[in-house]
Amino acid sequence: MITLLIFYIHTIAAVTVYTRRWQESDWKEGLLAVGFLVLIFGVGWSMSTFVLKLFVNEKGFGLWLDRDALSLLLLTVMEGVFYYMQMRRKKRKSFVAVRRSGG
Repeated sequence: MITLLIFYIHTIAAVTVYTRRWQESDWKEGLLAVGFLVLIFGVGWSMSTFVLKLFVNEKGFGLWLDRDALSLLLLTVMEGVFYYMQMRRKKRKSFVAVRRSGG
């Protein structure tokens, strides 16, 4: 159940990222952003699974919270922090550019 929820969140994020980038630039930029999201998801999931294999057995902490669900939860938290930092940096750059231009 947790796994399905996390995949659903990533699907909604991919649609949102595509739509936002498509409206700002064009459809190629949207596909590029979704490709980046998929790349981060794939690499991050394999890394979080590797780390959790060292500390948690396959059964995990219960029926719904097995090692795979825990690795997806860890991945989602890491992605959230990563994308938050990216958006914060992007906003700061645009704020500095507006101040320099006198606006």
